[in-house]
Amino acid sequence: MKEFERARWRCRRGMLELDIVLQRFMNRYYADLGAQELAQFERLLSLADNDLWDLITGRKVNDDHQWLPILELLQKS
Repeated sequence: MKEFERARWRCRRGMLELDIVLQRFMNRYYADLGAQELAQFERLLSLADNDLWDLITGRKVNDDHQWLPILELLQKS
């Protein structure tokens, strides 16, 4: 539970749209992620808000194919 709360805190961003998407993702998908997916999600959270938002919305091309499963879930959120 501690990791969940830590991740939820990291999802609080400066962009309202990003906050909404990340909170929906946390509520719907986070508990079901495997260790590798959790690591990829943590890597995504380390990105700047605009870069992360551009990846989620498709404005920026995803060069790291390991992020694809997590990005697909974020886009569904």
